[in-house]
Amino acid sequence: MVTRSLDIGATGMLAQQQNVDVISNNIANMTTTGFKRQRADFHDLIYQNKIRPGATAADSGITVPSGLQFGLGVSLGSIQRLHEQGTLQLTENNLDLAINGEGFFQIELPDGEMAYTRQSVYQVNDQGQIVTPQGFLLQPGITVPEDTLDIIVNTSGEVLAKIADQVDYENLGQIELATFINPAGLEAIGDTMFLETGSSGDVQTGNPGEDIYGSIRQGAIENSNVNIVEEITNLIAAQRAYEMNSNVITTSDEMLQTITQLR
Repeated sequence: MVTRSLDIGATGMLAQQQNVDVISNNIANMTTTGFKRQRADFHDLIYQNKIRPGATAADSGITVPSGLQFGLGVSLGSIQRLHEQGTLQLTENNLDLAINGEGFFQIELPDGEMAYTRQSVYQVNDQGQIVTPQGFLLQPGITVPEDTLDIIVNTSGEVLAKIADQVDYENLGQIELATFINPAGLEAIGDTMFLETGSSGDVQTGNPGEDIYGSIRQGAIENSNVNIVEEITNLIAAQRAYEMNSNVITTSDEMLQTITQLR
């Protein structure tokens, strides 16, 4: 039926529009520190069976080898977040902290809920606490004394401060990292932060450099893992797929027009 092809073409156009939305978000965040790109995955829709494969022909009793199945189009199956590491960029800022390897920083939100991020930029608030640019507390909480002259964060996550009139550096605390068995199952909430879900699995925490946890690189930020060449290529492919699906609708419309002109 011609109307079936109209519906199929429409599902293809809608799927590619959603694909472009995902690609556009990746491109928009190509310079966002700690951003993880997404990928649209598609699946075919249900099939309409005229003759089911493996059915037996009524008149001959012979098993039909392939049958007659009409596909009904395509749909967006999932939008997967890809957590491979971005490149590290040196900044020499002592509160720019990048993770080299697996893991997330733990951030306490205003409502007390814990969020997780690969954000690399941190600051000190008016109370001396290490916070994100939005003012959310890094956990476990670390407070920098007012008369601190220098801060060192080693690869194991220990925060050391050079205090005025003291010879040795003072240990202010230990940064811990979090991991998940399925980080793709984390829920993004913006500000490059994620929440734990039933799909991500339970959070596991540990010190940087131990077991599966990455190490801390002070004076560096983690760039977005968006590959702009790949995204532009995907954008062109999505645009061409959209055009081809629109051609399906145009062709189906011309066929309907031919039918209505029959006398």
